[in-house]
Parts: sequence; C-alpha cells; structure tokens
Amino acid sequence: MRVAILMAISVGLAACNLTPIPDSGAEATGVGFGNPNRYLAEREARNAALEGQAVAGIDGAVSPEAVVGAPLSALGTDPGSPTQTGDAATLAAQTRAALGATAGQSGLSDEQNFEAVANRETIESDRQRLEQQREQFQVVAPTAVPDRPEGSSAPNIVQYALSTANQPGQQLYNRMNLFGTRDGRNCNRYSNANEAQERFLQRGGPQRDPEGLDPDGDGFACGWDPRPFRLASQTQSGN
Repeated sequence: MRVAILMAISVGLAACNLTPIPDSGAEATGVGFGNPNRYLAEREARNAALEGQAVAGIDGAVSPEAVVGAPLSALGTDPGSPTQTGDAATLAAQTRAALGATAGQSGLSDEQNFEAVANRETIESDRQRLEQQREQFQVVAPTAVPDRPEGSSAPNIVQYALSTANQPGQQLYNRMNLFGTRDGRNCNRYSNANEAQERFLQRGGPQRDPEGLDPDGDGFACGWDPRPFRLASQTQSGN
C-alpha cells in the first residue's frame, strides 16, 4: 500500500515537470504584449517615413527609405549660407545700378534735388551757366495783329468788340422770351464763344438773334466777352 502511494506521487511530479512555466522575462507577442518603448519608436519611424522625413531608427541608424523620400528643402543649402547672402548682395547692387541708369536716361531734371545739384554744381559753374542763359535770352517784341484777308465774308468780331462800349450783361436790345431761353441748347452747337459770336453777327446780329444766342440783349452771344479785344487795342494805342 505504501509503495503504491509513493509511485502515484512520483507520476504526479513527473507530469508537472512536462508543463512549461511562463517566463516573465521573455518578450511576449500579440496585441497588448511587447515593449511599449519599442512600439512607440516603431510608430514614430513609420509616421516619419510616410511624411518623407529622415528619422533615426531604433538602433540609431538612419532609414534609407526615409532619406529617399526627404523633401527638396532638406537637400538644399541653408538660406543663410554665405553663398546665397553674396548672391543677394550682388543682385541688389545690379538692381540699383539698373535703376540708376534708367533714371539717368529718363530726361527728367534733377534741379530740385539738392544733393544731386550740390555734387554736380559749384558757385563758379552756377555763375557761368547764368551768363550763358543771359546771352541766349531773347526779347520778342509784340507785333500787330494781321489784317483780315480781303474778300472774307465772315463778320469781324474784333471790329464789333471795338465798336461797342457796354459791358457784358448790360442790356441794349429788347428780348421777348415767350418760349423760354434757347441760348444754352443752341450754344452747344458751337465749339467756342468766338465761333458763336461770328454766327450771331452773320445771322442779323443783336437786332434779330434768330437762334436766341443773346437772351439778355447785351449784343454778345453765348457769353462772348469783348473786353480782351478792347484792352489789347488800348495797349497797342498806348505804345
């Protein structure tokens, strides 16, 4: 009996030795198992590779796939490098030179630029320039107005201005504007007051005024003013 009990115990112990005992120190696999730090590093490396960035792997090596997918900006030179700085300075100098040449060829005077004049002119050069201008200065004497060509049928508005003495707006002729004034509308047919006055005199003058160009009855059509002609005649007579 005692021997049978001992044999049963031995068989049970042997069966226990055949069942593997889980190793807590070994790395487990599957969802929820594994080293969390390694998982985070692998996820960052995968995301960086998808974004085209070169990221060091878990062991510190750079992934070749990440280098191939790197953006062009990572392959270029530093914007602040001396080479690009020198190129920018050269480009700026060329731009200023081009603008200066353009300004010099524009033909505009820089006499109002004090700095430019001070660098170019001196007191002696100013004196010489003034003397040259005095030598080139010419006084043009006024000449008489040429006579009107013979045979011209157009009225002479200068003679008409000198033959009158009333001021613009001073009524000399009666007007009956039963249908309102027509001078504004009719005056638009003429390019200027002199042309309207010639037409006004040609069609009967202030006595008739069939077009209604002189609604106030002063004898002057469409605001025509005889005073400049009178003043010119007085000035010429005084000389």
